[in-house]
Amino acid sequence: MTSPDECTEDDCERPGAVVLHIPWGENRIVCTAHARVLARQDGVVADPLENLDEDWQ
Repeated sequence: MTSPDECTEDDCERPGAVVLHIPWGENRIVCTAHARVLARQDGVVADPLENLDEDWQ
């Protein structure tokens, strides 16, 4: 997993703020914008990273 400083999605420069728990793949750290979209898939659970209130945009 990458550091919480970066979103794992291609070409995204936003900070990571959410861990996505994906049953069919590896867990990923993503920004809030990507989390809003990706967490809508069945079985995906989104957990906010602790102490990152400033990254919730």
